[in-house]
Amino acid sequence: MPSPLIESMIEQYNYPVLNEASIDEFINAQQESVLFFTENPTRFPESDDVAMILPELVSEYGNRFAAAVIDQKSQRKLQGRFGFREWPTLVFLRKGEYLGHISRVQDWNDYILEINKLLTSAPKPTPGIGIPVVQASSGSGCS
Repeated sequence: MPSPLIESMIEQYNYPVLNEASIDEFINAQQESVLFFTENPTRFPESDDVAMILPELVSEYGNRFAAAVIDQKSQRKLQGRFGFREWPTLVFLRKGEYLGHISRVQDWNDYILEINKLLTSAPKPTPGIGIPVVQASSGSGCS
């Protein structure tokens, strides 16, 4: 369950809360978006700090990117899609395509530098989490 501070941020800024069924429609409809993965704020108290910072970042960039919060029940499943390992995390996308992510609380200047890099970069494949699959070559086999 989100903390009272995260709930307040959602209500005050009218951020949508997305789940596995609604995420694609949202991110594909936005020129640029940021997804806030909070996990459990009791276990990861930095989530409350990021809840205070996120609206300031959106404002700093003139509402250039649309912000949304990922529903608590969908966070672990969607974490695998975006390949981050730390909480809380902000995932940045352009027209649904992955630009990168920023995990944990950062200094303001570090946020700005990293977001500038992400927003000027080309989309890249989502990293996912797991073991890379490599196809065996068919040239040399054991008999």
